[in-house]
Amino acid sequence: MYTAFYHLTNKPFQLSPDPRFFYASRGHKRAMAYLNYGVSLAEGFIVITGEVGAGKTMLVRNLCAQMVNDDIITGHLVSTQLDADDTLRTVATNFGLPQSGLNKAAVLNNLETFLQQCMHQGKRVLLIVDEAQNLTQTAIEELRMLSNFQLDNKPLLQSFLLGQPEFRHTLQTPEMLQLRQRIIASYHLGPIDETEIGAYIEHRLNQVDWKGDPVFMPEALHRIFEYTGGIPRRINTLCDRIMLLGMLEEEHVFDQALVDIVIKDIHEETTHTEVLRYPPHAIPAIHTAIAQEADNAALHEALDRMEQKIKKMDTSLNRLLNLLIRKFFFHSPDKHQKILDTEKKKKSTLKQLFNF
Repeated sequence: MYTAFYHLTNKPFQLSPDPRFFYASRGHKRAMAYLNYGVSLAEGFIVITGEVGAGKTMLVRNLCAQMVNDDIITGHLVSTQLDADDTLRTVATNFGLPQSGLNKAAVLNNLETFLQQCMHQGKRVLLIVDEAQNLTQTAIEELRMLSNFQLDNKPLLQSFLLGQPEFRHTLQTPEMLQLRQRIIASYHLGPIDETEIGAYIEHRLNQVDWKGDPVFMPEALHRIFEYTGGIPRRINTLCDRIMLLGMLEEEHVFDQALVDIVIKDIHEETTHTEVLRYPPHAIPAIHTAIAQEADNAALHEALDRMEQKIKKMDTSLNRLLNLLIRKFFFHSPDKHQKILDTEKKKKSTLKQLFNF
């Protein structure tokens, strides 16, 4: 393992969202400000969207780590195409409430009782919904209805909705009007800026007792950003492979050439359909290449079909010619010769068309 080779205490580029590795880039710092603002209001919905791997779950894990002593009870729901009833039961399960064998009214009653007990104990309840873009509209409406639970005019439940960019489009539909009215803050988390990528990598290395070995050269950082588009998860995946190759080659200084070798290896391991591994600016070119390949395949298929049709026509003409010869040869030699000449002309014309 490269951790021993570079004298590190752990893997610096692990993919699991560990709050210790949270890096406060400009975008992530602003998103954290929105989350903290929402927590301070203790009501409504906070919506955070971002590309796959942008760090939405890491944000929430970092927030929960900050709130560990704040008397806040959190439930974490990862949406997987849940309908309204399943969503309600999953929420109950997340807070340790029974739901099996109970009807919807009983599940709702248990939830409301639980939320009221928390309020009496001076505790707040926060529901975090990850992958919210997978929720059906009825499931989202069910979450909105849960926000109606109140005691002494104080809301009993607050929700954070985390989703991919398409979730923003869902929220703009007419059916989501009532939910939009309860959103107190919304933020779209973008990629890390190129000027921050060196600091991001060093931050993660510092969490595992990095002593300056290995070193990422500036041109290597530029190539990493160019390939990953600044998406943290892509950066982690690529840097983990770079560290591994560095150990195998016994390298302590990572330059662009080393990064390019890793990128080439990744390209060879994957197919052109896995476009999510590529930065956003590369996707149009990949789509164009796929379209051209599809067009070429269609053209070859059409030519093959044409060739088969011509062969069938040629066979049919030969059969017809033999029939005519047998019928007219002994009775009309002149007609026979005209038929032969005509058939030769037809074959010649067909061959010219096919060659064209």
